[in-house]
Amino acid sequence: MRVSQPPEPRPARRLLRKIPHITQKTEDARMNAPEEASRRRGGRESRKALRSRPIPISEAAVRPGMSGGQYKPLTDSEMQRIHQAALTLLETVGLERAIPTCVDAMTAKGCFMSPRGRLCIPRSLVEDTLASCARHFVLHARDPKHDMEPWDNKVYFGTAGAAVHTVDLATNTYRESVLVDLYDAARIVDNCDNIHFFQRTLTARDMVEPRDLDINTMYACLAGTSKHVGTSMVEPAHVEECLQMLHFIAGGEAAWRERPFVSQSNCFVVPPMKFAEDACRCLEVAARGGMPVLLLSAAQAGATSPAALAGTVVQAVAECLAGLVYINCIVPGAVAIWGPWPFVSDLRTGAMSGGSGEQALITSGCAQMGHFYGLTVGSAAGMCDAKLPDMQAGYEKGVTAGISAMTGINMMYESAGMHASLLGFCHESLLIDNDMLGSINRNVRGIEVNEDTLSLEVIKQVCLEGPGHYLGSEQTLELMQKEYVYPLVANRMSPKEWVEAGRPDLLETATRRKNEILSTYYPDYLPREIDDVLRRDHRIFLPREVMEPGDPRWS
Repeated sequence: MRVSQPPEPRPARRLLRKIPHITQKTEDARMNAPEEASRRRGGRESRKALRSRPIPISEAAVRPGMSGGQYKPLTDSEMQRIHQAALTLLETVGLERAIPTCVDAMTAKGCFMSPRGRLCIPRSLVEDTLASCARHFVLHARDPKHDMEPWDNKVYFGTAGAAVHTVDLATNTYRESVLVDLYDAARIVDNCDNIHFFQRTLTARDMVEPRDLDINTMYACLAGTSKHVGTSMVEPAHVEECLQMLHFIAGGEAAWRERPFVSQSNCFVVPPMKFAEDACRCLEVAARGGMPVLLLSAAQAGATSPAALAGTVVQAVAECLAGLVYINCIVPGAVAIWGPWPFVSDLRTGAMSGGSGEQALITSGCAQMGHFYGLTVGSAAGMCDAKLPDMQAGYEKGVTAGISAMTGINMMYESAGMHASLLGFCHESLLIDNDMLGSINRNVRGIEVNEDTLSLEVIKQVCLEGPGHYLGSEQTLELMQKEYVYPLVANRMSPKEWVEAGRPDLLETATRRKNEILSTYYPDYLPREIDDVLRRDHRIFLPREVMEPGDPRWS
């Protein structure tokens, strides 16, 4: 079957005649001189080589922790009103279902039980906590080069989620997520420069017992990446066992406490305004064990929080302030990421809509409130309602992640790989979203204006002495990697080049790259002598053969 090719663009002769420095003679020379074409190809190759050469991360166009803050959906007075409304809620409504240790610790600091049995928090205690809580803390990684400094307006992108299904792009179907999927996701993220931390992306459905799920989730994450890991546990005993494992991996409890490289994602509250008893018990063990904690409130606007977007932000702020007071009553100065994660409902059906424009707004509003308090703030953006990595997924992820990042949110969870309003996860999407996050991070960085970037001398030289273009300019070559971000799986070919290359499809390219990583990249983050002890003392289910070259899945 013959494949038609897009026609070659005709020379824009009339346009060329209007440009003083490009005559028809110049055009004909370019069209007919093979040696000139060869020279141009050589120039492209040299620029390609310059673009691909390694440069220090400090000089790269984007890097972890770029400073945002350009987008502010809330005014200063509106943030103050939200703050006051949240304080009023905590003092007059309070939270129910506080566990005894929570009640004891918080009432000792001035909280009180209302006649309805709800734990109420005086605004003075909230203000005192905000004045004394931990700030400017480093979130450590196994490899120090991945350490994060999530304060001020610095932005870091990461994964998260508990998807029960994994997308199979070969058949465009969903299947149950299993433990090896999580390990594979960690290995892929370890190869994605624009995904800065790895929080578990899925629920391993082949782990039947809750203890097995918690222990093996953490194990699979640590086996696959040296970046900061986030996970969760459902019972205090599981937290304690995870801490034992972490002490051993770190080289002792003191070494772990010096550089804790795993954080606990803790849904300590069940919106609206109720403590989650089991999560609170886990929170206390984690805080006492020196584990950083994400204080996570995940209401759904119109269902478990008000339909009014401002009201949803107020409730999320109040709940997360309550968590901040709680953890500081248990362990003063505990490392806590302030995590208002309100989601959006499609009010026609009640279903969650994580890819909506409203999601971008409430995430951005919560990020602003985190900056209002000067806290390390983490929230969710970059998920989508689309079931597959298609055009809908692209615009939903781009809108929610792009807008939220511009607020300067410190920790953006869910920013890669998630589909179907967090019910689905796709390995290929990690690679596609890594490209997207690079572009978003470039927008976060913004435009630097100084004497060099104003380029007056460069413009003079090109216009008065040079060839009339900047392609071979020393500045252009110098800035190819320092100013510009290039996609790794997305396609920027001309139509002719695209056809000649076999019309590569984005998903095919991402799948090919995924397979390349998973069949060749076997990090040794848990050396054999450590792994043997972990498998002896704990119920580890990830087969060793999938962690070593010769993995039967790729042979």
